[in-house]
Amino acid sequence: MYGHVLTLAKKMKEGVDSVEGVEAILYQVPETLPADVLTKMSAPPKDEAIPVITAAQLPEADAFLFGIPTRYGTMSAQMKAFFDSTGGLWRGQSLAGKPAGIFVSTGTQGGGQETTALTTITQLTHHGMLYVPIGYTFGAGMFKLDEPRGGSPYGAGTFAGDGTRMPTETELAMAEHQGRLTANVAKLLARK
Repeated sequence: MYGHVLTLAKKMKEGVDSVEGVEAILYQVPETLPADVLTKMSAPPKDEAIPVITAAQLPEADAFLFGIPTRYGTMSAQMKAFFDSTGGLWRGQSLAGKPAGIFVSTGTQGGGQETTALTTITQLTHHGMLYVPIGYTFGAGMFKLDEPRGGSPYGAGTFAGDGTRMPTETELAMAEHQGRLTANVAKLLARK
């Protein structure tokens, strides 16, 4: 809503694109809130350069990195509506075996970074996707305590606060790392 997931996604794309033979494409899910509500929430306009994805496009991808805005400790209604639209893909198991990672944005440190990831994993599981966490592969950055930091072993993350706090350099570096990690897993699986 305020650009935090998009900022992480762009950094993740840099990580993906740094892996030879792999390219990331950014998409956004359909907005479900009316324009007048978005205006009252002071949400900036959506980036028109990033296309809106449909469920029918998902099978074209070799892997996924889902950016999940958090509402009350779980995925936002927009993401839930999008996943709910994938029933036909679930029925045919069209996404089975494809690697998928998760990254999040929450309002606060207690806003549900890990619970959002955990509740999103159920979506991936029903589709038969292969969940790719970052674990502690980000190294020392996982243990930095000199500033508030989003992200966890489940995936990169940031804290939006009231919407004005943007991702830190550490959070952006974690996102880039996750992009590179997931791209390498996808590339490895594509060779099989």
